[in-house]
Amino acid sequence: MLENCKSAKERWGGVSDIIDRWLQARQNMLVTYCALSSSSEEASQPDIEQRGAKLRHFCQIMVDYISAGHFEIYDQLVKEGREFEDAEALKQAGQLFKIIDETTEVILDLNDKYQETDDLTTLEPDLSHLGEALETRFEAEDRMIAVLHVAHKDLVA
Repeated sequence: MLENCKSAKERWGGVSDIIDRWLQARQNMLVTYCALSSSSEEASQPDIEQRGAKLRHFCQIMVDYISAGHFEIYDQLVKEGREFEDAEALKQAGQLFKIIDETTEVILDLNDKYQETDDLTTLEPDLSHLGEALETRFEAEDRMIAVLHVAHKDLVA
């Protein structure tokens, strides 16, 4: 029993650090999103060009964030749920993945659109729609962390 606890701590104790770094990346992305969203719509041409550059930078940060989620964080969380044989948490995670996948489409559509154009005339409504998708995504991600990681915290400690 003690060996199993030690093994769990070794396996899953570091996941908290990975999640913490990922959530910090989320916060940085949100700061960039807010700065981009608050820029003036009535700007001069140099300001528009600068805003386009900021938008492309934001898109890169955003894609990096969702990629880390899909290719690192979610995998770690599911592995942890399987290790602790938490069927209910894994079932909930499956439902949460569906929500997250829907928001991924919104994110990638915005990224693709603004990588291919300098036309920012529809940026404001696009950012608004993106903000709603991000809010939905963050709620699902937070719930996934809660059911697949935080629920096992005492078993890992």
